[in-house]
Amino acid sequence: MSEDATTPPNAIAAAIPTGRLVILFLVMLVAAAGNTAMQSILPAISSQLDIADVWVSLAFSWSALLWVITAPKWAYMSDRRGRKHLMAVGMYGFIASMGLCGLMLWLGLEGFLGAAATFILFALFRSLYGAFGSAAPPAVQAYVAARTERTERTKALSLLASSFGLGTVIGPAIAHFLVFYPFGLAGPLIIFALFGVGVLAALYVHLPADTPRFEARGQVTSYPSAAQMPRPEEDGEHTPLGSAKTDPQSPHLPWRDGRVLPWLIAGLIGGHAQAVMLGVVGFLVRDRLGLHDDPSAAVQAIGSVMFIGAMATLLAQWGLIPILSMGPKPSVLWGSLLALIGVCMTGASHDFYAISTGFALASLGFGLYRPGFTAGASLAVGRSEQGDVAGKIASINGAAYIAAPAIGVWLFSLWEPATFILMAAALAFLILWGKRSLAV
Repeated sequence: MSEDATTPPNAIAAAIPTGRLVILFLVMLVAAAGNTAMQSILPAISSQLDIADVWVSLAFSWSALLWVITAPKWAYMSDRRGRKHLMAVGMYGFIASMGLCGLMLWLGLEGFLGAAATFILFALFRSLYGAFGSAAPPAVQAYVAARTERTERTKALSLLASSFGLGTVIGPAIAHFLVFYPFGLAGPLIIFALFGVGVLAALYVHLPADTPRFEARGQVTSYPSAAQMPRPEEDGEHTPLGSAKTDPQSPHLPWRDGRVLPWLIAGLIGGHAQAVMLGVVGFLVRDRLGLHDDPSAAVQAIGSVMFIGAMATLLAQWGLIPILSMGPKPSVLWGSLLALIGVCMTGASHDFYAISTGFALASLGFGLYRPGFTAGASLAVGRSEQGDVAGKIASINGAAYIAAPAIGVWLFSLWEPATFILMAAALAFLILWGKRSLAV
């Protein structure tokens, strides 16, 4: 039932019913969990199909590229009234991508398809997630923002951010439980596709496309990756439908704007270092632990390491930063230092516990660094410029996952230390440069 436009705002129930919030929570969680579960099985896929590691990594990068290209378009479309429809589009993209990728992988592992054909079809269907899966997160955010007052909105958006972050933890943690006969490594993909079908059905049945009370546009959400916890955005610019807008168009800042450029450079350097680390860690675990011929054990070990890293990131962003009240510059510098130490430890480790410790320390550092760069860029500009800066931050975050993971894996296959030397050099530069270039 649509709401009466003449009803006073304070007479309309502001809170979204719990059942609807659960559905929105699951839309975000399943999409992130399925993506990171796939990350944890990529090295085992490479071994089983006898395909060069870099090519398997490139399939993931291809999806990330499409996400970066299409996410702003979907976020813009979420400003209209078809938010439930856009959530469904995102879920259809997720289901089709996971299901078809799983089917192609199973056919390849069973010998019905050659390795080259399997990989090509896998990469093709993987693109469905990047192209259409990015429609769901901004639509979910806009759905909540358009139906809640400011007091409830912050809590609801925080809950949704936690679901996306929780998904990046759950995916690697449960992936190895989903490797089972007869699907083998395709099991996690097929099961998550089925989870997606269930969420889509609940979306259609239990989430009404009621008329929103506020104009609201969803934020561009970065490509979901393990050890990355998004934080809720609150632009505060939502207005009741039918009311006049005082600022119809936010200013567009040049990329060279001196207030934000140092923070964007910090985001670009640190983000690429984190993306390389995330891209290579699974292949390092597989190789250092000698698990080329044991895909189930490889997925379990890789998933455990990625789970530990994601928990460390969670500790940093939802624990240490609020407790220590760290400002943007200290977060970037101390985070980069911890990440540098963790990168070096990981590169020098040859057993599960040492690799886990090094990766956890690196993830803790990156967990401190990322909110610092985001907050620094946001605080550098005025309220009317927040939307443009948020778009630039999302672009920087997404750009890191386009080529960096594949480059890291390629260097790792040529000479293992090269990848860690590259990351260490980038982080060392960020620390030295950031001390004098970033605002306090």
